[in-house]
Amino acid sequence: MNAPVLANRDCGTCPIRMNAVCSRCTEDELVRLDDMKYYRTFTAGQTVAWSGDRLEFVASVVAGVASLSQTLEDGRRQVVGLLLPSDFLGRPDRETVPYDVTAITDVTFCCFRRPPFARMVEEWPHVASRLLEKTLDELDAARQWMTILGRKTARERIASLLLTLVERSTLLKGKASASVDLPLTREQIADYLGLTLETVSRQFSALKAEGVITLAGRHGVNIEDIERLRDETGEGWTG
Repeated sequence: MNAPVLANRDCGTCPIRMNAVCSRCTEDELVRLDDMKYYRTFTAGQTVAWSGDRLEFVASVVAGVASLSQTLEDGRRQVVGLLLPSDFLGRPDRETVPYDVTAITDVTFCCFRRPPFARMVEEWPHVASRLLEKTLDELDAARQWMTILGRKTARERIASLLLTLVERSTLLKGKASASVDLPLTREQIADYLGLTLETVSRQFSALKAEGVITLAGRHGVNIEDIERLRDETGEGWTG
């Protein structure tokens, strides 16, 4: 699954325009941003940065998916988060990155060198506010993931991951079903959810047999019943 080639790199037509850190910028500010930015694409499996590396840029994910992971001294590895389109990588005030960042699919970043971006955050309060919002969203997601890994069953973990991907890729309001491209392999899902490969495959088969999902090709997953999938997460509906 490859990140699309961005034929038009104008800020006004950016595919993450409404959700990115620059979503509240005026047209004049977008012109300034356009002069400051540059794009970098990493191929699937390529390391974007190792934990402790100096990160020369901050960036928004424009297309594709990357993982955040930590590796222990004995080689054990835990995926601790995913970077999806419009997610933000790096901090203006931090030179190093605390996690290994790896492209799961081909992933394209809209990048800014840290010093100019830090000045922009100081000059444009709405950018600082949006950056804070995204940071708090990331904190909420981390807390939710602690619950998923610590308390949920294997079936609930799979359902939670699928629902998260669907919610990030489509507008669910009024829809009973939806489709999503699954960027992770079964092995990567097992790594991310703290499960075995066999358990992941078994739970996907069970959800398919019960009519909650159908599979479409190598990466496609059709959610046949969103409310049923939501019930399977163990959280119920709170919207």
